[in-house]
Amino acid sequence: MKGRMIVLDHIGEIEAAAYLVDGKLDDILIDHEDAPRPGAIFRAICDRPVKGQGGMMLRLPAGETAFLRHGKGLKPGQAMLVQVTGIAEDGKAVPVTDRVLFKSRYAIVTPGKPGLNISRQITDEDVRDALLAVAHEVFDSPHGLILRSSCEGADEAEIADDILAMVALADAVLADADGNEPEALTEGDGPHLVAWREWTGAAEVVTRAGSFADLGVLDQVGALSQPQVILGEGYMYVEPTRALVAVDVNTGNDTSPAAALKANLAAARALPRALRLRGLAGQISVDFVSMSKAHRKQVEQSLRASFKADPIETSLVGWTPMGLFELQRKRERPPFPKHLFKDI
Repeated sequence: MKGRMIVLDHIGEIEAAAYLVDGKLDDILIDHEDAPRPGAIFRAICDRPVKGQGGMMLRLPAGETAFLRHGKGLKPGQAMLVQVTGIAEDGKAVPVTDRVLFKSRYAIVTPGKPGLNISRQITDEDVRDALLAVAHEVFDSPHGLILRSSCEGADEAEIADDILAMVALADAVLADADGNEPEALTEGDGPHLVAWREWTGAAEVVTRAGSFADLGVLDQVGALSQPQVILGEGYMYVEPTRALVAVDVNTGNDTSPAAALKANLAAARALPRALRLRGLAGQISVDFVSMSKAHRKQVEQSLRASFKADPIETSLVGWTPMGLFELQRKRERPPFPKHLFKDI
């Protein structure tokens, strides 16, 4: 299979979306039922401040708790709108922000931040002017508006409809902000909607039931249960622990002088995909094959280039005194649900 393909199907009864590049699984989105989805919006009730951290614990529906990092000026019992920003680790509160956004394929509406902005990735001035004209025609709101890079080349009527839909949703949610009890106001987008919203490049879209099996997605998903990732130039193990994700790079049978650098560069290129497919984040520690300090710069440059193209925010912290490379990755997805492997 050549080219790019978006496959919308289910694993058992669980909604999922796969992104294939030349038949190889490049990304996978799987719904999770045990925690609020990222992007979901709640009316939350302030519960208690977290002394020493400046944050606030919040009450959500169904006995869930959330943590707001910046809680200055908030009082227990106060109602407020919050949006889920990521996945909570086991036993921890749901991470939320009070900077609520309404995000779709073409438009992002930003309450409390007025202004009209167009993605900097759109550089053609004629295109920018045309998009401004579309926005001015339909956008009459105190909210702010951002037109995303996916607007370039898109149908103007679809962009206008997207803007209107996000403004209407923002108005409806904000009108329901007050209340004495926590309440879910939006549930967040499932995998199929996230795929439509975020995978905007040219691709064939497949929606027929059973397409995961027909196109080899299930076989590739099943392989994610194993920590080993074959690199071509050696291999690496990607293993999550309670505290961090450990990555161990090996040269395999190659004993040539260049084996270490080749394996390390291959690992640097493959690491974003390996983490993305497994839903791994937090603190990541990479034990590269021992190499000279002169080669470290090459490996670090390769890492930066690889993660620049990755959709999940990742900070490259640097080398430790023991020669490990550390990264910090935002928790936007749950770890891959291994209990589904028994159905594959």
